[in-house]
Order: sequence, then structure tokens, then C-alpha cells
Amino acid sequence: MHKVDAVILDWAGTTVDYGSFAPVQAFMEVFKQYGVLPTIEEVRIPMGMLKIDHIRTMLKMERIRNAWVNLHGKEPGEQDAQALYAIFEEKLMTILGRFADPKPDVPAAVERLRRMGIAIGSTTGYTDQMMAVVAPAAKRKGYAPDVWFSPDSTDKKGRPYPYMIFRNMEALGLGDVRRVLKIGDTISDIKEGKNAGVLTAGVIVGSSEMGLSHEEFSSLPAGEKDRLCRQAAASFRRAGADEVFMTLKEMVDFVE
Repeated sequence: MHKVDAVILDWAGTTVDYGSFAPVQAFMEVFKQYGVLPTIEEVRIPMGMLKIDHIRTMLKMERIRNAWVNLHGKEPGEQDAQALYAIFEEKLMTILGRFADPKPDVPAAVERLRRMGIAIGSTTGYTDQMMAVVAPAAKRKGYAPDVWFSPDSTDKKGRPYPYMIFRNMEALGLGDVRRVLKIGDTISDIKEGKNAGVLTAGVIVGSSEMGLSHEEFSSLPAGEKDRLCRQAAASFRRAGADEVFMTLKEMVDFVE
């Protein structure tokens, strides 16, 4: 049995923005503007990373790189990544406030953790500027962790680097990585937790890994729900997750 002093949560897809749709929408539009239409699967592979790193990763994907070369006559470089990012940031900032609703089980899960005396930290692939929109909007709707850190606080070294977790531990006065649980909804989240040496878990329902809206997931037949949940769980396990939970309620049951 693990004694946990703190739970460090991700944001989009884990605690807010069921299915993590805000960044997906913005990434799709930006690449389309440059004549390359990515698939939703391609957009979701790097989810959880610092957003400029996400764009760099997409530009290195073989199909996207080839489409770019065919269209623009040259390999995509850092200048292209920065140009795409500038548009991405602008698009995302206009929609972020609409994608900050806490997932259905989040306020109750956080309340239970607090009653147990467990600290609540958080890390994100968003920047400080983006979080200045998301954090207050989520707070108004009933969710606010004790602290949050973006890659802006770690010299732009976001996931899979472990440094945002260490900043959380420092701020919360924690000294033992074995008593910290990191939970997120992407492979980047799992890698971040493993690299920090903390207990690491994936959450399935409402995750970017699954990529479905609340309505889409709810309307699926039971057998299909089960298949998709097993598929997401297997992805998290392959990435090194110590635990996989269907929901944050399940995570709190585990901690308790």
C-alpha cells in the first residue's frame, strides 16, 4: 500500500476540458492554414508536451513532413515551427476560456483528497499566459489545485522532463518522490511522472488518449466503451504507468 502525501494532476483531459479538445482544434486549424491537414490521431500523439514542442514533433512526423515538402518545396524547420506556433497561440487564446469546465467527477474527487489532508499540485503543457485564462475559469466552476506550474517555470523544459513535478514538490514542501502520485491523460504525462520517480497513473475516461467528448463516450454501446478503455489502459501501461484508473474517483479510492 502506498502512502500518498500529494497528488499532482494534469489539466486538459484530466481535470478540465473533457477529451482535451481546445488544443486539438487549434492545432488542426493552424496546420490547415499551411496547407497540411493532420489527422486527429497525429495531433494527439504529442499531447501533453509544451505546445511549441508539440508542433516541432508534428513537423517531424513522416507523413506530415512529406506533405510539407511536397507543398512548400523544403523541409520544415525551426522558423516554420515558430510561425505555426504564433498562429496556434493566438487561436488557442481565443477559445481557451470555453474549454475550462472541470470534468464531472473532479470537484468531488478534490474535495475528498483535501479532507484526507492530501496536497493537490498540477502540471500542464500550457504556458503561463494560457493558464492565466484556464486557472481562473476553472476556479469559478469549482476546481482549483493548491499550486500549478507550467513549462515557463522550468526554463521551457516541459514534459517529458520531470522539472514541473519537482517545482510542485518544492512549493508543497514535499521531500519524498515515493509519496507523490502524478496522474494524467497522455503518454507525455506518464513519461513526466516516471522521469521524476513518482508513482505514476493514467486516467481513461475523458482523456486525450481516448479523444472522445462526453456525449460521444456516453452514447457508445457497452462493448465498445470497454474495448476503448482497455486500449487506452494498454497504452498507459506500455508507457510505464504504475496504475491506470477509469476516473479520478477511482484514483481517490486507491489513495484512500
